Order: sequence, then C-alpha cells, then structure tokens
Amino acid sequence: MCFIFLRSKSDVPTPVPAFVEPDSPTQELDSILQDLMGLAEGDLEPPTDPPSLTQKKQTEGGKQASSSSSNTPAASDGKATTQRKKTDMIDDLLGGLSTDLEKIGVRTTAKGHCASCNKCIVGKMITALGEVWHPEHFVCAVCKMELSTTGFFERDGRPYCDKDYHQLFSPRCAYCKGPIMQNIVTALDQTWHPEHFFCAHCGGLFGTEGFLEKDGKPYCCKDFYYLFAPKCSGCGESVRENYLTAANGTWHPECFVCADCLKPFTDGIFMELNGRPLCSLHFHSRQGTVCGGCGKPIIGRCISAMDRKFHPEHFVCAFCLRQLSQGIFKEQKGKPYCSACFDKLFV
Repeated sequence: MCFIFLRSKSDVPTPVPAFVEPDSPTQELDSILQDLMGLAEGDLEPPTDPPSLTQKKQTEGGKQASSSSSNTPAASDGKATTQRKKTDMIDDLLGGLSTDLEKIGVRTTAKGHCASCNKCIVGKMITALGEVWHPEHFVCAVCKMELSTTGFFERDGRPYCDKDYHQLFSPRCAYCKGPIMQNIVTALDQTWHPEHFFCAHCGGLFGTEGFLEKDGKPYCCKDFYYLFAPKCSGCGESVRENYLTAANGTWHPECFVCADCLKPFTDGIFMELNGRPLCSLHFHSRQGTVCGGCGKPIIGRCISAMDRKFHPEHFVCAFCLRQLSQGIFKEQKGKPYCSACFDKLFV
C-alpha cells in the first residue's frame, strides 16, 4: 500500500519584486528625462544641438532667459536633421545635461550602465539580478513584457514573467500535463495536482488509507481488491489478507469447509471432488463407498451387494450375525440372511 506525499509550493519559487530607484533629486531633471523618453519613442522632434540647462531656466515672471544668442537656436532654423540615430542624440543630450547640472551644484554621477543596452542610467532605474537596468529594458526573456512593476522569476541569471516561468520550468501534472504552480503531490515517480491524483476506476480522491498501484495507475483499496484481487472460491468475495490455496482455488480460511456438511477440516484432511472440498465421509457417500453395515467409509477391500457396499467383516446375516464369507446369501426386505436362517424364518 502506498501513501500520498503532499508538498506546499516546495518546487515553485516566489516571484521577486524588482527594486526601482527613487526619482532624481530635481523636478527639472525629471522633466528633461521625460522629454528624452518622448524623443526615444518618436514623439518629440530632436533639436540640432544639445540644449544647456540655462536654456530651460525661467524668470519669476514666467519669461525665458537665455545665456547668449550663440547657444539658442533660431526659431526659423526649422526642423533638425533626422539622419543621426536617436540613441546617439540622447547620449549627447544626457552629456550636456550632466555638464549643466554640475555647474549649478547638482551631482549627476551616473548610476551605472544598463545591463541590457550598456548605456549610462540617469534617472529611474531598476536593480535586479545583481545589476542595474533602465525600467523599459528589464523585460521577460521570453515575451519581453516589462517586469518593473510585476515581479519576476529568475532562472540561470535571466528574468521571466510568471506565465512564462511556469510554462517553461514548473513540474508537470501527470494527468492534465499542465504546470503545477502551488501544492504538489509526488507519487508513482510522477508529480500531480492534488485534485488530479485520484482512483483510476472510480475517480475518488484518496484518503488516509492511501492507494494501491497496478500497471502504473493508482487505485483506491476498494476498487483495487474488486478488480485485481483473487476471489474466494467459497463466498466469491475478494481475498485481501490471509488465504489458503486448495482444490484448484483460493479461499478465506473460514470459507474452506466441507461442501456438504459445512464443517471445517479440523484434522487438515479433505477430499476433493469436482473442485469442491469434502470431508472423508461425504466424499465416500457421493462415491457410494460408505459401508452399508457400519456407515463408515470403505478404504480397501469391499463387498458389493444389494446395490450397496460393505466392509467384508460387516457383511453378515441379519439374524445370526455370522459373516457371509462365501458370498452366498438370501435377501428379504433389503437385508441379507444366511440360507439356514432364511429357511427358518421365511420358508
């Protein structure tokens, strides 16, 4: 008999949240970074030269102040050329921004290089897997979904979303073949959802009595014995524990009795006739070998007379009780008589 082992999330890791660095120290830096992100997505028109921080300052009255006419592009210059790659332009803009921030006393030391694009990170960043990332670059290794707000699973140094991790690496249920995400049953050298590990015959879940296995399939005890256990030749029920084999059959010990008198074989001796066990008396009775004189089985020599059989010493005259050894007798009402007694009594 086998028993079920239930584990709770033992092989399924918990998703790890990605650590997002807080915003930059100034609102102005955030505004510029958002503009740069818009530029990377094609929402903004790139300027011809990296702007300086002084071009973004405003007076208290709301009017713009410029440091010099040589650093401010004229309104009539038109759109900047689009031949240069946007990524290079973003790097130039970040470089100019860093320089201007340093001039006004804001430290702009790069927070690190993104593990995906290898560019310097200024502003928001994600720390995960022992490295730093741009938020938009920390994505699932399979579906490329951003993982900055959803948590992630790690495998061999690569991040995965919940769905793809379980699809690729979680143990599979032997019944439905689906990934096992929570509780898991290990049995028959396979893994199962707890609700999918049931009797192959009746479909019932297994209780404290466990299960029995046949040909790689689990069965409850009741169905296993009903389907596969030998049947008692006496009562026809399944034989589960103690049993004996005799008369070409399997028996419960209490069912192995004489087929005629239903008494057990206390001496351990029985006779078999047509697949049924019989005590010595009823075996000889069915065979017609019970002595007509003493009523006991005849073993050895016998005398046949009057459609019966006798021990030689028990075939005697019904009147004088002398043994009819010569085999000469006369019958009267089913009883044997010697000639002398017959003549006296009936002639």
